Amino acid sequence: MNVDFNALFREQAEKFHGAKLLLHCCCAPCASSCLERLKDYFKITVLFYNPNIDGAEYDRRKAELIKFINATGWAEMLDCAHGAEDFYTAAAGLESEKEGGARCAECFKLRLNKTAELADSGGYDLFATTLTLSPLKNARLINGIGESAARGNAKWLYSDFKKQDGYKRSIELSKQYGLYRQNYCGCEFSRR
Repeated sequence: MNVDFNALFREQAEKFHGAKLLLHCCCAPCASSCLERLKDYFKITVLFYNPNIDGAEYDRRKAELIKFINATGWAEMLDCAHGAEDFYTAAAGLESEKEGGARCAECFKLRLNKTAELADSGGYDLFATTLTLSPLKNARLINGIGESAARGNAKWLYSDFKKQDGYKRSIELSKQYGLYRQNYCGCEFSRR
């Protein structure tokens, strides 16, 4: 089945215009063009929940995201505990999987379930993730996980942010704002 996630996004953006959105962000470069696209539709709070990102890389990405949000004013920020032990539990037995395989799916589930939980408990109308911006990430898989994670009154916002030159725009905005652009997802297993 061929799903047009951008058509679903447009439909939800019109239906929920002005709604509160909790946006899971993995890094400032991915957040950049996603926030630019979303800011005129929603009241956005960015969530930096990335237990997969290890050590100094975690701190650097978080600092860059805060820098970008402060520079643009396009969103508020919600931070939560790093939770690295949760990632290692989810990835147990999958350490040797290749990038984009079963380990990544478990990582997506971990992060999107936490986002859904916080969206529901925080009174958000919608939740989404910037993960669909990456050309290396499967938007169909991510949207399926997000839809399954939805609970309470918080609905999943479908997206494929890489479409319509979203990824290209993130590169342009990264240059404009001097953002650090990493070359791996952040976990020690992908770095190998």
